[in-house]
Amino acid sequence: MALLRGIAASLAVVGLLACGTAARAAPVKIRIGWITVPTSLAPILFAKPELAPHLGKSYMVEPMHFNGSSAMTTALASGDLDIAELSYSSFAYAIQNAHMMDLRIIADEIQDGVGDYFSTAYMVLKNGPVHRVEDLKGKVLATNIIGAGTDIGLRAMLRKHGLEDRRDYTVIEASYANMPALLADRKADLVTTIAYFDTPPLRQIAHPLFRLKDVMGPTQILVLAARTGFLDKNRAALVDYEVDFLRSLRWYLDPANHAQAVAIVAAFTKQPPARFEPWLLTTADQYHDPNGRPNLAAMQHDIDEQKAFGFLKIDIDVKKFADLGIIDAAAKRLGEAPAPAP
Repeated sequence: MALLRGIAASLAVVGLLACGTAARAAPVKIRIGWITVPTSLAPILFAKPELAPHLGKSYMVEPMHFNGSSAMTTALASGDLDIAELSYSSFAYAIQNAHMMDLRIIADEIQDGVGDYFSTAYMVLKNGPVHRVEDLKGKVLATNIIGAGTDIGLRAMLRKHGLEDRRDYTVIEASYANMPALLADRKADLVTTIAYFDTPPLRQIAHPLFRLKDVMGPTQILVLAARTGFLDKNRAALVDYEVDFLRSLRWYLDPANHAQAVAIVAAFTKQPPARFEPWLLTTADQYHDPNGRPNLAAMQHDIDEQKAFGFLKIDIDVKKFADLGIIDAAAKRLGEAPAPAP
């Protein structure tokens, strides 16, 4: 309890720093979107304010909660959001459908299937009728959102085995939280599972038929993105932000801080710490690049697959929509050479 009270006090200090300095210095306000914690660390990133010396001085942060990437795209387009976390598919839709040609990838959020790190699992019942991909013919498959990154990976695997949507199988949408019940009640023959919901109770009845990395390789699941007008106007403050971002991110990723990181996430989500043990921010979790660098080559492959499955009409050259100069400048400030592009 003492640790949780300390965390609460630290988060309060973050708010006081932001409010107390705004009047005298008018720091740049950075409105950052997030969907879920711990997939996103945005609302808890600066729980250790001593790691963020520029917070409240050159910039202040306003984390803004959204239900999904599409709502963030709308907020970016209207100017009501400055930095969004976008899936590779949502990023492509923003360019194609919202014509946001000034949208730029500025940093990594999470990646799937990197090395020994967690990869999205497509789960089937241990005692069910599905033992290989071909057994999914005529079956019901549950995905979180049709056209999302994990959904495209599912379809890619089935196409490799000669199965096509509607002709050979049925896809339904469900939240990740409802996937285990759908499988247990045999309302779906396969469900999609991310690290947070890959729990011991689910593993008692189910196992992965395959994983996203088996078909897509490393996948750039989420990136941080902003528009060029905001980036050009506030570049110096954004470098300060990225310096603090890297310091704080690396604190979370340090195994020595694991217990504190679990406590922070548990306190924020109002879940018991055991819910996040032992997988949080370990190899049992999806990968956060400690240099904040997105895998542009993987994202290019992801978007190419998106188009191949008919979810996208245009070609997108991912490198033309990346601005990694801010994260490189932050690394230089921390005394490092810019990390090589993946």
